[in-house]
Amino acid sequence: MNERNVAMVDLRAAYRAQAPELDAAVKRVLESGWYILGKELASFEQDFARWCTTSHAVGVGNGTDAIIVALKGLGVGAGDTVFTVSHTAVATVAAVELAGATPVLVDIDPETYTIDPAKLEDAVKAAKAAGARPRAVIAVHLYGHPCDLAALSDTCRRHDLFLIEDCAQAHGATIDGKRAGSLGDIASFSFYPTKTLGAFGDGGAVVTNDQALAQRCAAIRQYGWTQHYLSDITGMNSRLDEIHAAMLSVRLTRLDTEIAARRATAAAYDQALHTIVQTPVVRPGMGHARHLYVIRSPERDALASALTAKGIGTGVHYPLPVHLQKAYAGRVAVAPSGMAETERAAREILSLPMHAFLSTDDVAYVIEGVKQAAG
Repeated sequence: MNERNVAMVDLRAAYRAQAPELDAAVKRVLESGWYILGKELASFEQDFARWCTTSHAVGVGNGTDAIIVALKGLGVGAGDTVFTVSHTAVATVAAVELAGATPVLVDIDPETYTIDPAKLEDAVKAAKAAGARPRAVIAVHLYGHPCDLAALSDTCRRHDLFLIEDCAQAHGATIDGKRAGSLGDIASFSFYPTKTLGAFGDGGAVVTNDQALAQRCAAIRQYGWTQHYLSDITGMNSRLDEIHAAMLSVRLTRLDTEIAARRATAAAYDQALHTIVQTPVVRPGMGHARHLYVIRSPERDALASALTAKGIGTGVHYPLPVHLQKAYAGRVAVAPSGMAETERAAREILSLPMHAFLSTDDVAYVIEGVKQAAG
């Protein structure tokens, strides 16, 4: 029986690393008697916006709601077409439909797993030719590698589309030195516990440099209120509560340090494994946040089983593209280019342990395990 265990993530370690500060933050909120939309959230929003190098942040209940609020804030809804990928957490596509819009799914670049700009261009033209009303693109910065926003922005400008950055896996990613989330019209973040900036529960935020858009999103998250009990626009109930905001403020102080630790682990994996399996590509000018470390192998399932037997945790992000899932298959539109790269990736990708608290021995054990299993 294997006696060693290296997990994909270690959520308890994140708590232990800042336990006194986190406990104090919770106690402070509980003693305040104010639990929703108070000073803790206002402080976190200010700090997170500054960290993202944006002017505004609006805390919401979770990452899915962040996309919904972003879409609604931009006025995207019924009758509008939104382009995104099938190789993503289903939340991205679910959010488009929950906002009332119609998703069209576009294939990915096979190296970065992000939306292929050339195929997006074709998809937008095809949608227009079919009489659809294209309104927005959701660019999913997957695994921590940013999308090619220069190319996507060009398409959006020429076709008058909003550009929404889905940064659920991209806290700290950069494009030519600029933070992911600061370059589109608006960006959504998730603070799900496994994210690079994870809460101890659920949470999310939208960030933008547009003050009027931020104010609209802030109203939408609470019934469209601009005054208490008075709805000027239709909204929803999605608020990042005071306890989570206070704890996220504590977690934010370590975020850069933890991203650096993830990048060090990724560098060790890269150096040791690049001749053994297909390791992640990082395009020039891109700063990878290393939310996940995703390798590829035609023998993915056998490799995963061998690593599991050695006590090495693995994951598949994601095993079945959205367009093939029962809830969406045959119903959600797929771009004319098809989904060849998306479907091939789903058969071959495998995530190795990646978090900020892996020890040098843990990393060495994972590396040796992959070498033995793939050798």
